[in-house]
Amino acid sequence: MADGALAIQEAAQTTGWSPRMLRYIEEAGLVVPARSGSGYRLYGPAELQRLRTLRHLLDEFGLELSDLGVAVRMLRDPELSDAVRAWLLVPAVRPPELDDSAWLAYEQDKHRQLLADAAGQAS
Repeated sequence: MADGALAIQEAAQTTGWSPRMLRYIEEAGLVVPARSGSGYRLYGPAELQRLRTLRHLLDEFGLELSDLGVAVRMLRDPELSDAVRAWLLVPAVRPPELDDSAWLAYEQDKHRQLLADAAGQAS
């Protein structure tokens, strides 16, 4: 391969990630290898190092690849980041016309209606 870079099979053997997982990692935007002129993935020293440290990060903090995929999306999309931050910071608020005992039934009814609407759209 070009400049000593490894093809996906060799990178998989070197890193312990399967070729399928390397594709998933790329799709999530976590480690994006260069491409050859004919489209083959090329894993150089930088990509191999990122894959090694990725495994360490996942293990150290008990994360899944999907967790990091969301983090990447939030870094790249300020609107998504702001929406998630706002959702996390704003507490749930009972509608003023409901007492505490009616709030649960109200939320259950809303969810039932949403599920019924979604089922109706799927058919």
